[in-house]
Amino acid sequence: MNAYEEYMKQVTQPMRDELTNAGFKELTTPEEVNEFMSSMEGTALVVINSVCGCAAGLARPSAIHAVQQDVKPDHTVTVFAGQDREATNQMREYIDEEPSSPSMALFKDGQLVHFIPREEIEDHEPEDIIANLTNAFSQHC
Repeated sequence: MNAYEEYMKQVTQPMRDELTNAGFKELTTPEEVNEFMSSMEGTALVVINSVCGCAAGLARPSAIHAVQQDVKPDHTVTVFAGQDREATNQMREYIDEEPSSPSMALFKDGQLVHFIPREEIEDHEPEDIIANLTNAFSQHC
């Protein structure tokens, strides 16, 4: 690992920890993504994490709050755009939407049923993002 990669790892660790401490499983390789997606049963929320401000102030806190409700997905996972590039690219193959980070995808039995791109996160209130997620959970979980 070069000095830049080591520095970025140190800088991004708290951003990773915010989700993993809330119970999200981090997928860091394409193999982990494929294994999760091929064995997943039920519902799963995938958060594509990012270093940007809207991930810090909106996406991560909204996702964490939403999954603390009674109706929630069976699984919560995350990939980190710009850091774990191969894993993120592999997850985007399953999402089949324009690349967007941060973003959130809800899967049911391996099929994408709801997607929240950056445009529905950035410049939105946390309450709106939480409502977007919890409404999707109510419909699909």
